[in-house]
Amino acid sequence: MDKLVSLLTTTEGRIGRQQWWIGIVSLIVIALVANIVFGIISFGNVVVVAWLNVLLSVVFLWPGYCIGIKRRRDRNNDGTDLKIFLAISVVLNLLSATGIGVTWTDMGGVMMPVPAMWLSLLNLAFGIFAIYMLVQLGFLKGTTGTNTYGADPLNAAA
Repeated sequence: MDKLVSLLTTTEGRIGRQQWWIGIVSLIVIALVANIVFGIISFGNVVVVAWLNVLLSVVFLWPGYCIGIKRRRDRNNDGTDLKIFLAISVVLNLLSATGIGVTWTDMGGVMMPVPAMWLSLLNLAFGIFAIYMLVQLGFLKGTTGTNTYGADPLNAAA
């Protein structure tokens, strides 16, 4: 448990793909449970759920940054792309919560948010960027041996 806490709260060193996946899956499970709880306590009010998701994204910003930056450093990268990714993620959550770029449409008696074209294109671009980040963080091998950011986590574990 201490290793997981350290993984999600510190930025020192490098981590391999396995540690990154452990951290990210842990965050996803917590987020899923939180969203179920949000749905229950908000009685399905989409505006309340959107603001609770903004709060959740802010809470997850540091743990996501911690595991992401250590993983980017494992690939000998300073993590600028990760910082941009996290910033865009927060902005998109804020846009969703405030309703900017969204029109509410009645669909069979249920009011549904329909994004404007510019917001749809922004979400598409962010989705492509998310795939790039997933490949960088979760699938590509880190630098073999010591790099600018420290010792190889695979050799240190052996």
